[in-house]
Amino acid sequence: MTLRSDDGDGGRNDEGRDHDGTAEPAPDRRGAQYFDDDPAVGSDPVTIDVSLPDIAFTLRTDRGVFARGQLDAGTSLLLRADPPLVSSGDVLDLGCGAGPIAMTMARRAPDATVWAIDVNARALELCRENAVANGIINISTVTPDDVPPHLQFGSIWSNPPIRIGKPALHELLLRWLPTLAPAGTATLVVQKHLGADSLQRWLTAEGFPTERTASKAGYRLLSVRR
Repeated sequence: MTLRSDDGDGGRNDEGRDHDGTAEPAPDRRGAQYFDDDPAVGSDPVTIDVSLPDIAFTLRTDRGVFARGQLDAGTSLLLRADPPLVSSGDVLDLGCGAGPIAMTMARRAPDATVWAIDVNARALELCRENAVANGIINISTVTPDDVPPHLQFGSIWSNPPIRIGKPALHELLLRWLPTLAPAGTATLVVQKHLGADSLQRWLTAEGFPTERTASKAGYRLLSVRR
């Protein structure tokens, strides 16, 4: 089955509470989640067409992987905002899912190497398949532990997995944001009601100056520097 997806309203069940303090969203463990290493839910793939102002590609999605059957609204905001992206060197899609961010980075920066990382084995396989199906050759799809430790990324784009909970999210960001090159920029998209504003304050306090560059449909686009 093929669907057309220019925008979506999310696929990760992001209803929840704020990122801060007592309002922090608890990790959602109802059945197989998109942040599970090996989703137990049965496969039921759906292929969609993604159309952006400058590029288009097909995207095979599946159960147990974020945003099955659609390009979610947050990712759409990030991709349509055309955030900073170096033209060469190494760039990172943190939490690649089926690969819409990685493939957009790869198409817009064909001389760069896009590292698409995820803990979800089904997501990694989908991302690999989608790159091949769209004739994209500059994506390296790996687990986080398979990324060479010496790499520095000129650009990081991410729709981060807020639902893993605040401590795990902080650990994730503190692992990867230090891999930014000195002049590099990370662009994150986060729902306002899941704590985008408090996450912005936390990142700045941790030594990563962060500013909001866009806001639409309840999402914030955050630009992060070292």
